[in-house]
Amino acid sequence: MVNKKIYINGVGVISPQKTFDNSNFLDEPVAVESLRLKCVDPNYREFIAGDMIRRMGRIIKMGIAASKISLQDAGCTMPDAIITGTGLGCIEDTEKFLSSMILNKEEFLTPTSFIQSTHNTVSAQIALLLKCHNYNFTYVHRGISFESALIDSMMRINSGQAGNILAGSADELTTNSFTIMQRLGFWKRKPVNNLRLLEDKTRGTIAGEGAAFFVISDQPGEKVYAEIKDVETFIYPEEISETKLHISNFLARNQVTAGDISLLITGMNGDPSFDKMYHEVSDQLFLNTGKGYYKHLCGEYHTSVSFALWLAAMVMRNQRIPEVMKLQEPVTKDIKNILIYNHYININHSLILVSKA
Repeated sequence: MVNKKIYINGVGVISPQKTFDNSNFLDEPVAVESLRLKCVDPNYREFIAGDMIRRMGRIIKMGIAASKISLQDAGCTMPDAIITGTGLGCIEDTEKFLSSMILNKEEFLTPTSFIQSTHNTVSAQIALLLKCHNYNFTYVHRGISFESALIDSMMRINSGQAGNILAGSADELTTNSFTIMQRLGFWKRKPVNNLRLLEDKTRGTIAGEGAAFFVISDQPGEKVYAEIKDVETFIYPEEISETKLHISNFLARNQVTAGDISLLITGMNGDPSFDKMYHEVSDQLFLNTGKGYYKHLCGEYHTSVSFALWLAAMVMRNQRIPEVMKLQEPVTKDIKNILIYNHYININHSLILVSKA
C-alpha cells in the first residue's frame, strides 16, 4: 500500500462558536458564564427541507448542516465514502423513545425516535439526502471515535478505494446526560466564564457538543487547507514517560522533531487532574514551541478533537493563530507543522499531525 498525501479540501463545523461560516475565524468568540456550552445553530432550513426538519433531532440537523457546508466548501457533490465517529450517538432521540416506553407502558409507540436513536443515524441521513450509496460507516470508540473515522478514511485513500471522503463526527448534550456526568464529578460545581476556563483550578470542566465534517482527498483542491500527515491513538498510559515515548516515536515516524512543530494544540479543559499531563508533555518535549488550546471554545465531549482539527486547518490556511486560543506565541510566523494532542479523561489518547499543503 502506497502512502499518499492526504489533503483537507473542505471543512464544516457547527459548534458553540460562530463556526458555520468559514469566512469567520473566531473573530467574535462566544463567552458565557455557564457549566455547559450549547451549539450556535445556523438556519437549518438553508440545508434541510422544512418538512424534514421537524422529524429530525438536533444532532442530525447539526451533522447534516456541517457535512453540507464542508462539501460545498470543497466543491464536492458526491463523496466516495461517508465515515463518521460519535461518542454517545443520538442521545436525545434515545431518551424520547425510552421515556415514551415508560409513560405509555410500552404501547402506542411512535417509531421515529427509535429509528433515529441508532448511532449511525447521522451518516445514514447524510447519505439519504445525497443519494450516496457508497461506503458508509460509523465508529463508536468513546474518546477516539473521530480519530478512528479519520484513520479508516486515510486507509481507504491509501489503498486506492476512495479519492474523496466525507469524514466527521457529531455529539450532542442533553439535560439528562449532563446531570448524570455531573453526579460523577466531570463538570465544574459552579458556572465559569468559558474564555477564562484555565483560571479556575477546581475539579471538573465544562460540557460541550458539536459536529465537524471534512472532505479529505488524495489531491489538493482549489481551496486546500492543509495536509494530514498521520493519526495515532493509544490508551491507558501508566506513566508520563510512556506518553512521551508515544509522541517521540510518532514524530520520528513522520520524520519531524519537536523543534519542527510550529504549534502544539492540546486538549486542556480546566480540570487540574487531567491538565497535568498536558503541562508535563508541553514543558518536557515542546518548551519552545507555540502552544494553543481549544476546549474553552467548544467544551468537553467525546469527539471534541474534531473541533481541534478544524482549528488546525484554519490556522494552517490563514497562517494566523487567533488570540483566543493562544497560550504561547510560535517562534516563527511561518506555520508549517501543527501537532494536536488530546486525551479523554486520561483513557483515550490521540495524536494528529497536520502540515502545510
